Amino acid sequence: MKKWILGGLISLLALCVGVGTLWAGEIKIGFFAPLTGFAAADGASAKNAVTLALEKINVSGGINGNKVKLVIYDDRVNPQESVAIANKLVERDKVVAVVSGSYSTPTRVTAPIFNKAGIPMVAAYAVDPSITRAGPYIFRTGFLGEVEGKAAGEVAVNLLKAKTIAMFTIDNDFGRALSKGFHERIKKFGGKVVYEHAFAIGTKDFSAMLTKVKALDPDLLFISGYYEEAALAVKQARELGLTCRIEGEEGFDSPKFLELAGDAANGVVITTNLNRDDPRPFVQNFIKAYKKKYGMEPDMVGASSYDAFMVVVNAIRKAGPNPKAIRKAIAETKDFDGLTGRITHFNKLGEAMKPVQVQIVKGGEFHYFGVISDPEIITPPNK
Repeated sequence: MKKWILGGLISLLALCVGVGTLWAGEIKIGFFAPLTGFAAADGASAKNAVTLALEKINVSGGINGNKVKLVIYDDRVNPQESVAIANKLVERDKVVAVVSGSYSTPTRVTAPIFNKAGIPMVAAYAVDPSITRAGPYIFRTGFLGEVEGKAAGEVAVNLLKAKTIAMFTIDNDFGRALSKGFHERIKKFGGKVVYEHAFAIGTKDFSAMLTKVKALDPDLLFISGYYEEAALAVKQARELGLTCRIEGEEGFDSPKFLELAGDAANGVVITTNLNRDDPRPFVQNFIKAYKKKYGMEPDMVGASSYDAFMVVVNAIRKAGPNPKAIRKAIAETKDFDGLTGRITHFNKLGEAMKPVQVQIVKGGEFHYFGVISDPEIITPPNK
């Protein structure tokens, strides 16, 4: 009898291990974002949106009756710190999955760690192509930089009808990836880059570059950068008397850009990951709930992080808290209705297939301008 009981306990233990890490009514999901430093506004947005999702899930009973705990770390966009965070989440915190609410550098260096540990990670908006190439446990709900760059090129030549274009490119992986896709798309339709300049993160004075652009009088100025540099460049452009159209990308998509650029932001068109005028009720409910809780408008960073978290949650609902099963469930996700659009599927590399949103600033707010859904543009590579 004792042997039978002991054997049953051993079998039960094996079953528990088979369906996931041992847990007692609590499911741990890791999360990291830049909560301090130059990108703190983006980090706060990511954390706020995921916290909103977490509260909604737990109030409604958690995942299959089990509460979800979010294990949060501040990576400060620091690669060394990010590596330490990844190891803590795997070894000490014993999370079953991870959401990156951060930039490419922290996400890129942590992806191989999570993949080796067999812990699925979903990147919300980091654009570097090497992230998902770390292995089969890594996914992305945002866009590859090159895909968004192609979409921006499509907007430039076919929506804004620009033939001559000046470019300011932030000198990092993000800017270079966007630039590559942008060049590729405008070339197809005869668009011509008449001036291009790479600038460093933290650049404050764009006057010399803008003076050269003004003399060339292009149809469009395309700027890749984050909200602070973007706001300064746009404001200085208008102060200098540039009247050409200005196009940006998801780095502009922040309440801080609108605040810092002021009236100069009006008329700026951006490619991004959130349509504020999306008529779907759950998108509008999210926007209202976010504004009520945090006293500000949500942005694409928050919406993208919300979607990444919910992709993980939905996978756990289907598969239980076993990392291997979660990975399989994410890979098999179909027609996921996200705040940032419908993800039809994840490809073999773990890249999401979905449309690119285009917004225009009117009256100090982002509004619908268009959507890029051409498969030739939005289809990410499979290898």
